[in-house]
Amino acid sequence: MSTQGSNRAIVAAMLANLGIAVAKFVAFFFSGSSSMLGEGVHSLADTGNQILLLRGGAVSRKAADTDHPFGYGRERYVYAFVVSIILFSIGGVFSIYEGISKIRAPHALETPWLPIAVLVVAMVLESLSLRTGIKESNHVRGSQGWISFIRHAKAPELPIVLLEDVAALTGLVLAFLGVGLTIITGNGVFDGIGTLCIGVLLVLVAIVLGIETKSLLVGEGASAADTVKIRDAINADKEVEALIHMKTLYLGPDELLVAAKVAFAAKMRLSDVASAINALEARVREAVPIARTIYIEPDIYSPPNADNPPTESIVIRAAD
Repeated sequence: MSTQGSNRAIVAAMLANLGIAVAKFVAFFFSGSSSMLGEGVHSLADTGNQILLLRGGAVSRKAADTDHPFGYGRERYVYAFVVSIILFSIGGVFSIYEGISKIRAPHALETPWLPIAVLVVAMVLESLSLRTGIKESNHVRGSQGWISFIRHAKAPELPIVLLEDVAALTGLVLAFLGVGLTIITGNGVFDGIGTLCIGVLLVLVAIVLGIETKSLLVGEGASAADTVKIRDAINADKEVEALIHMKTLYLGPDELLVAAKVAFAAKMRLSDVASAINALEARVREAVPIARTIYIEPDIYSPPNADNPPTESIVIRAAD
């Protein structure tokens, strides 16, 4: 997983959004456009979000301690969830409020060329930021489609940056339409409608981010492909009679926990079992490198029709 790539995309987006936010607030001050105000708050919130993502990445690298024996990898999920809440509360709600206010009390724009110029420059900068996010995401998404990548990525930073950049570009288009129609018609209602649409867009993006990040916070297991690799690695060992039961859990975007109950021959010596377990752990890590924390419990296999079968419901026999 490319942490450096994620950081590059985050820093690029943060610098772009900070500059864009300043320009938008200046344009709002001189023109009175509520679309520019809404977009300024949007860019300011995005800048804060990216700072939080960088902070989450830094905290997640802290070494494990007695209070957190599995480390701090899931801090990245916590900060990503906070980002989605901030995007909703600051960007979305404020823009909706401003849009409704402008629709109720519309007014003509002053210095109309300024917001148009700022929006064009912002589109260029956001496009460059999005290009960086796409480039870094291509290094890790493999053959996945974009929707699948956003839904199933275990590192939350790149999907968040991509969604923010797409939302920002869409918001800029909406603001451009709102300001443009206001300039053409002289009716400030269009500016308010543009701001309202921007707010609704931010709320929708925040909901998607919240749902996906919540799933990571609750705890997700390995992907289907990685699960098969781990099972095959265990069952391929000649000392294994059966993989009785297995569970996986992401401790962070770059660390997978694997816990398995494995059946060995009843007459094996303890030292031989210990050696077999060590070999299994090495084989699993070779198959799935992020499987860093592995616990294997030795057991004796009982067929499903035995007097005392295993309590687990999943029984996977080793290949002959």
